[in-house]
Amino acid sequence: MPKLSDTMTEGTLLKWLVKVGDSVDVGDPLAEVETDKATMEMVAFDEGTVGALYVKEGTKTALGETLAVLLEEGEQAPEQPPSGGAITVGKEAGEADTGGGDETRGTEIAPNSEQVGGNAARAKASPLARKIATAQNIDLSAITGSGPGGRIVKRDLEGAPAGNAAKQASAGPATKPPAMISPASATAEDQRIELSSMRAIIAERLLASKTQIPHFYLHVEMDAEPLMGLLKQANITAGEKSNKLTINDVILKAAASAAVAEPRVNASFDGNAIIQYANVNLSVAIALDDGLVTPVIRSAQEKSLLEISLEVKDLAQRARSKKLSPDEFSGGTLTVSNLGAYGINSFDAIINPPQAVILSIGGIVKKPIVDSEGQIVAGARMDVGISCDHRVVDGAVGASYLAELKKRIENPASILL
Repeated sequence: MPKLSDTMTEGTLLKWLVKVGDSVDVGDPLAEVETDKATMEMVAFDEGTVGALYVKEGTKTALGETLAVLLEEGEQAPEQPPSGGAITVGKEAGEADTGGGDETRGTEIAPNSEQVGGNAARAKASPLARKIATAQNIDLSAITGSGPGGRIVKRDLEGAPAGNAAKQASAGPATKPPAMISPASATAEDQRIELSSMRAIIAERLLASKTQIPHFYLHVEMDAEPLMGLLKQANITAGEKSNKLTINDVILKAAASAAVAEPRVNASFDGNAIIQYANVNLSVAIALDDGLVTPVIRSAQEKSLLEISLEVKDLAQRARSKKLSPDEFSGGTLTVSNLGAYGINSFDAIINPPQAVILSIGGIVKKPIVDSEGQIVAGARMDVGISCDHRVVDGAVGASYLAELKKRIENPASILL
């Protein structure tokens, strides 16, 4: 089971696309796998003949667990996948797309590192990882493996300190996790709904965000009349329905443009440093039946309003049919969540880690306002909030960004190009 998304820890094998005896080439689809974010095709990392399918359709499987085996001519498939190891063809499972260099032609059952002395003898590691560990005096017993069955592979050793420092670095104070609060007792009439992979990951990541990131919140009310007027004029001449602009399209374009003017929000916390990104990769929150996904519009600051509109429509359509690829979820630097269409006027969103801010867009509300001449008139107002990671963004910086966003929303013609 390969890692098909940045937060994936397990996947559900929904459907095999091959059968025993089929010949496959590199890149051929092998199966449909449901991850925490989408249903994706798992492809072959090497060529060969399908010798065995070990996992039944509908089975939830951990990363690195053996699903099937590809054979070279003359080889025989084991009746059962080996315990504590993994069958791989070509590069190591889990490293197949990294160019990591742990290549093994043919079929290999991962060894358990008995050849390595000391504490490392109890650690499962690939031959290349053992070689690197020996050369750099790295204690493998202090390393957590990300390969099949917890096997230590090359990438796990990148940046690992030499000698006993690795063990000391990984050791922290023993803390007892807080006890889970049990729900009220269920009756026979109640329904128990098992968490989908997506819902489980959402629960895990948002709990981590809310408990590990110091949130603070700012709100500003914006005049939405110019925005509505622009959309009305633009859509009269839009022609095809697919080219019609939405309020959210303009907000996304404005959010990207404002982040160029106030780049300190387009950043992430990185331990002893802050990473400020050159490109604004907008994560767009899209609601699905069983959760929320945030596909990414890359380099949004360089795209026109129409380009953003067409791209977000395509992403939303494929997200709802679970046909997005893994790279379309990764690399976001700033998230926009819009609940205006659901009748929500104002809300505070939880930050999408490792990003530093998330925008919360409320609906447009007709209300009495005081105009520039002191007269009470009818107006259209929209509440926009921002949730900030206080380790990265201070109040003044968050306010500065909202001011830049307000200028663009209230003068939308400035972002048409």
